[in-house]
Amino acid sequence: MHEIFINDFGRLRSGWRLLIFGATFIVLTLLLTNTLRVIVFLTGPHLPSDATAIIAEFIFRAGLLGAALGAGYFCARLLEGLPWRSLGLTLHSGWLRDLIFGFAIGFASLVVAVAIASRSFTFSLGDNGWLPIVRSGIGSAALLFVAALAEEAMFRGYGLQTLTRAKLAWLGVLLTSVPFALVHLSNPNVVPGVTFANTALAGIWLAAAYLRTRSLWLALGVHWSWNWALGWFFGLPISGIHLVSNPLLEVQDSGPKWLTGGSYGIEGGVACTIALILFTAFLWKTRWLSATPELKQMTSEENPLISEPVLSIRPADDHA
Repeated sequence: MHEIFINDFGRLRSGWRLLIFGATFIVLTLLLTNTLRVIVFLTGPHLPSDATAIIAEFIFRAGLLGAALGAGYFCARLLEGLPWRSLGLTLHSGWLRDLIFGFAIGFASLVVAVAIASRSFTFSLGDNGWLPIVRSGIGSAALLFVAALAEEAMFRGYGLQTLTRAKLAWLGVLLTSVPFALVHLSNPNVVPGVTFANTALAGIWLAAAYLRTRSLWLALGVHWSWNWALGWFFGLPISGIHLVSNPLLEVQDSGPKWLTGGSYGIEGGVACTIALILFTAFLWKTRWLSATPELKQMTSEENPLISEPVLSIRPADDHA
């Protein structure tokens, strides 16, 4: 019976750790999001209706982020004796480089997807004036940053990390990418089959970004940039939803739906599938990415020896 719960390193087995993380995340999500919703309800009457909706969405995403990080730290500390920095969200050596590189990759991948379906799209500049467009760009960037960070903390955070320590990274990718796809199926205008497949593939893409750096910054940059470029730069739906009111470009989609995704947006089309496969392979193979020695140690073995935090330099040929 002891072996069912405890592994050879004296730690609770990774499957139980994952279940505890999930339960803790659900409890914290209910507490935080409901508390924040009450605050919005009390302050909402004093704000314009459109501002209330945006603030409510921002606060909801912030609640998810707080729950994911809180549950992750609780489990890392209590179950594995690991510090906060094991979650991969501190300002470690190379964090800004990872974020910027990820942002560039996310934007480039969407450009490739749009280029594949370019004959189906007609773009024109938004006609609502530059001030609303710029304000929309800044506001959507802030909202989508928090939204992307919340999803990365949920799906590429502690759950994937603890299974990676147990030498079960492949299982971690599966158990995080499938739920990542499932939660998007409640969005409007879902394309049967393709939406699930593409979102699961995006989960693998983002998991590859984490596994190459053992940090959330690269995956955050990729995820944030993709969504922001979708909604604001190209004026396309973000997973079936038009979140940006004044995009830089306005688009006319002439189909076919299997290529462009139709009303769901390009994430529901084969053009997206091709781009995701190409850039997942690129992230996994490129020599431009590596993990810091400390982060790699904290996510590569059970019961790792943790030293005091030090500034580390990335070896150029260190593959995650």
